[in-house]
Amino acid sequence: MLMHKPPELSWEEAAGIPETWITATQALHLIGGFTPGKTILWHAGASAVSIAGIQLSKAEHAGAVYVTAGSDEKIRFCVEELGADAGFNYNTQDWSTEILSATKGKGVDIIIDFVGASYFQGNLLAAAPDAHIVHLGALGGTLLPAATDISAFVRKRIRFEGSSLRSRDLGYQSELRTHFLTNTMPKLREGGFKIFVERVMDWGEVVKAHKLMERNVTKGKIVCRVS
Repeated sequence: MLMHKPPELSWEEAAGIPETWITATQALHLIGGFTPGKTILWHAGASAVSIAGIQLSKAEHAGAVYVTAGSDEKIRFCVEELGADAGFNYNTQDWSTEILSATKGKGVDIIIDFVGASYFQGNLLAAAPDAHIVHLGALGGTLLPAATDISAFVRKRIRFEGSSLRSRDLGYQSELRTHFLTNTMPKLREGGFKIFVERVMDWGEVVKAHKLMERNVTKGKIVCRVS
């Protein structure tokens, strides 16, 4: 899946586009079934995919956009820089209860989750009736506790759908690429959407880059430049 580098963007900025913005587009539209007015929760709000997703959601008139993140600094970034309506620090707050409070008990229509098992029960609690939970990763594990309550699937008519991008066939990827180039790339070129690059490092420092990422303090992409 190839795209021309826009002349308005640096190579480092362009490198931060494909895996993040296309994954966010896929999660929001092709899987999540987003339509204007729907409310959405992006977990890992300061991750590159969610940074893209928050901007896409706001631009396409979501009813409200919520995020979770691991520090108050990241929450402020998501709200003040990206325009999220509210964010919740998963280290100091019960985010699922906070979501219910923010939505007056209804919950959210779409949840984009990269965490997996440790967020599974919270996602069911925070989901609105007829919600769609999009599962893209399992940073918090894959095995559920024996006492996990799955009654919300029936009671709220929740849909839970997992996905990956790399295993998709060429036709699917082509459709996604076309959607991205038509609807998103113009705003990236004009500056309406922002690409956040936390750090640019030489590829010889890839171990250092991984250690930085593992500290979970970054906001956006770490790009390694081939020298």
